[in-house]
Amino acid sequence: MLQIKPILAALKRHKAGTVLIAMQIALTLAIVCNAIFIIHQRLDRVQRPTGMVESDLMAIQSRFVGIEESKAGPLVKADLVALRQLPGVQDAVALNSYPLRGGGWSTGVRTDPDAKNSKAHTTQYFGDEHALPTMALKLVAGRNFRPDEIVEADPQAVPDPAVIIVSKALADKMYPEGSALGKTIYIGDSKSPSTIVGIVERLQVPWNGTWSDSFYENSLIQPVQLTSAFTNYLIRTKPGQLADVLKAAPAALVKANRMRVIPSERGVRSFAQVREYAYKGDRGMAILMGVVCLVLLGITAAGIVGLTSFWVGQRRKQIGVRRALGATKHDILSYFLTENLLIGIAGVLIGALLAVGMNLWLVTQFEMARLSVIYVLVGVVTLLLLGQGATLAPAMRASRVSPVEATRSV
Repeated sequence: MLQIKPILAALKRHKAGTVLIAMQIALTLAIVCNAIFIIHQRLDRVQRPTGMVESDLMAIQSRFVGIEESKAGPLVKADLVALRQLPGVQDAVALNSYPLRGGGWSTGVRTDPDAKNSKAHTTQYFGDEHALPTMALKLVAGRNFRPDEIVEADPQAVPDPAVIIVSKALADKMYPEGSALGKTIYIGDSKSPSTIVGIVERLQVPWNGTWSDSFYENSLIQPVQLTSAFTNYLIRTKPGQLADVLKAAPAALVKANRMRVIPSERGVRSFAQVREYAYKGDRGMAILMGVVCLVLLGITAAGIVGLTSFWVGQRRKQIGVRRALGATKHDILSYFLTENLLIGIAGVLIGALLAVGMNLWLVTQFEMARLSVIYVLVGVVTLLLLGQGATLAPAMRASRVSPVEATRSV
């Protein structure tokens, strides 16, 4: 404490350098706090479960060529028979979409047919009784579809389903006061009720953008087999057979009907590849933000080292005088560490305000979540420790200045 007054007096004589380092610390803190917050959000997104058992699961996109939509139904059935008969295949299903695919159907749902506004937003999956076992969804209440409940439908004229299976998130949203099993909901603008016969623990929507975060686990499955020329097949293989089925399944589809196109890029993928592609942007953003944080911290540390080294060089005679008057090496070391700590405290106080202000701007402009105070506190501690670490080497050199330096210029 006795050193603080002379330190403040010394800093007044070096205003430019002091302000420069304090502002550098402040800007670094503001950017790093928000960058780490973004990294954490992106990593949380990447790790979100789909609700499916993703191992031993693969997807194929297929489009029939020169075939009318109304005539595609029997061809889809023939494809499914061919896929299910392949060695190494446990089950297969034809869907309009699946989690993380990137495109699909969505609509509002209501519990009151006369309500003007929907009670929740949800994605719509269309599939048969093989959807649950193929996706390996965990049924927490109710039952699966029965074969007699499955209907064929043109994508342009999908009938209102009598029964549906919903995710637990959607069930809780529609009926928060009790179990949704056996109760009805209304899909879109329909006036026909759909009874919930099954509830699965979790089922993610096909999208992973921020716009779908508010309903990313709101899903329902309708017992409809679309007679569409474009179809997505999900295939569950036996353990250890995924690599073989990835090669055999496209050939089996071509053999069943050659009048089709299977895209060469992303047409046949394991679900691990589906997940990797879906979150490629999030991982890239996390890596970029991580690099930005490391660069900024490195630049800040280099600035502190450079300025402290410059001050040590300027003050060698003063340090020598103090040593000659009885100051120990520890006193000199403590002096420079305390000096940096005072600058650092000023910097992090300003930086904390900048971090909050920057986050408020991001919230209004990009609908991001509010920055938790934990990130600011961690950033403050990190920058203060960084400053002390960067000052340590020049401060130790200063502590080794000999008392004879006091007489060098005499």
